[in-house]
Amino acid sequence: MLIGEVARRSGVSTRMLRHYDALGLVRPTGRTGGGYREYADEDIRRIFHVESLRTLGLSLRRIGRVLEDPGFAPSALIGELVRETEGRLSREQELLTRLRAVEASEPSGWEEVLRIVELLHGLGSPNAARRQQAVLAPTAGVPVRLLAEMILAESDPNVAGALRWALARADHDAVASLAPGLGSENVDARRRAVMALAEIPGDEAAAALADAIEDPDTTVRGHAALALGARGMPEAAPTLVGMVVDGANDVEAAEVLGTLARDPGRAGRIRNALVDGLAAHRGDLAVRMRLVQALAEMPGAVALEVLRRLAHDDDRAVARTASSFARMIEEEQAHDGTRDIADP
Repeated sequence: MLIGEVARRSGVSTRMLRHYDALGLVRPTGRTGGGYREYADEDIRRIFHVESLRTLGLSLRRIGRVLEDPGFAPSALIGELVRETEGRLSREQELLTRLRAVEASEPSGWEEVLRIVELLHGLGSPNAARRQQAVLAPTAGVPVRLLAEMILAESDPNVAGALRWALARADHDAVASLAPGLGSENVDARRRAVMALAEIPGDEAAAALADAIEDPDTTVRGHAALALGARGMPEAAPTLVGMVVDGANDVEAAEVLGTLARDPGRAGRIRNALVDGLAAHRGDLAVRMRLVQALAEMPGAVALEVLRRLAHDDDRAVARTASSFARMIEEEQAHDGTRDIADP
């Protein structure tokens, strides 16, 4: 079969077939009397092998080595190609992120484009201090979407804190930009997203945090509950009580519960939830001690009766701690009463 017919049937151009011949990759078996290349069936099969290997990203020289080595084992090469392709995709994704960031900044001229590119270079530095410096630079002006993407990926706590600080001061789209993180399958991304949302004021952030309080990860739920409780949202209370029981950020959780309990409409329910926890964990001293300490964070009028009762608990450690807290509250109340009488 002559080269023109091979090109039509294989879809490989005559120019490329000649290139294959020059490289020794696919040499036609014969020649016609006029000197034209003549391909046998085996040559055509080799052309298809070459084209198939090209679709995997192999260079022509690599393909030649593969086809000439009868003992070639493909697994090592395929693994190498996978790593090369992953690296190429990563570089392409970085480029796409950079281009989107420049686009989002709506530059007015090339000077503005160059400023954003310089900023992105700093944010992409392997040095954490350099990344933090880039975020905090007075002229940074990092686009909101890029800030959110970096927050979801940043593992250094100082850089992450600077990024959250910058995002919390963004004038729009901050919550929407973090939404992909809240829905991520990567638990670290969800944790970073909820920590960033906790620092963003407003109803939109609160609504996102309310959704995060249902997250399957205890850390995500805990961050959401602490943030919601600090904003006076009562739906955080059950999760906060659970944090006290589990010993996860229990001191912070107890303080936030105490703040929520300043509202008389919530105080009774929170106190009862803590009392129920004491009854449910009667044999676990560590849990009961944390619950007693949480009760002590509540307004005195709400907690005093329970603490007086616990002063007679069967567990001496619980009884001593509850008695001590009860005395402190009684002394504070007595002091406040004396001051009220003395003050005109």
